[in-house]
Amino acid sequence: MITLYSYPGLYGLEDNNPYGQKVFAFLRLCGLPFEHHHILDAKAAPRAQLPYLVDEATTIGDSDAIIAHLKQKYASPIDDALTPPQRDLDLLIRRTLDDLYWVMSYSRWADPRFWPVFKDAILSTHPGVTAEALDGARKYNFERYHYQGIGRFEAQEVYARGVADLQVLSNLIDDESFLFGAEPASTDASVYGFVSNIYFYDINTPLKQFVLSQANLVRHCKAMRSAVNGALAA
Repeated sequence: MITLYSYPGLYGLEDNNPYGQKVFAFLRLCGLPFEHHHILDAKAAPRAQLPYLVDEATTIGDSDAIIAHLKQKYASPIDDALTPPQRDLDLLIRRTLDDLYWVMSYSRWADPRFWPVFKDAILSTHPGVTAEALDGARKYNFERYHYQGIGRFEAQEVYARGVADLQVLSNLIDDESFLFGAEPASTDASVYGFVSNIYFYDINTPLKQFVLSQANLVRHCKAMRSAVNGALAA
């Protein structure tokens, strides 16, 4: 049995972290049965990071490594039709999303305009989480932002970086299909993990304002939500 361990959901999503949402979407799109456990303490996870996956006797951390493992072991055809240039583009998109992650995280934990809204959403959705725990996590994240570098930028510079990442995604997604054709590939699950964690959040960050201004990003996000929900119902 496959078991996915990831952060709790928020705003109707299965995970309030884009990497966990990405893996969840991939598993559903591939029709792989799995159990989903929400946790907050990542100390037992590989590299002390979520999400991670346990597949029988194998434990895998890192969302890209998880998806690579699943594609190899279960021979998922989801990416079989991709051309070599499309596979190269997939890697470039995932690296862009890694950059976007820091801006998304900053918007929730560091920006004083949005932190109270995010904090209240967590506390009202998950009664077992305490305000003290969130304040401790916020302090830890400030340290992460400083050492990663984004915490040394002014807020407008941080968001300019994230909007630039989203603009690239918008440039790559057309008005009708998924990234590489009529059916979603694993790259679509990656993009969905991030855009859904902006679009479905009732927090009006500059990132959300930009997503709302891009009809193709909204359409792609909704189409992926329908695809994931359709896989859930299948």
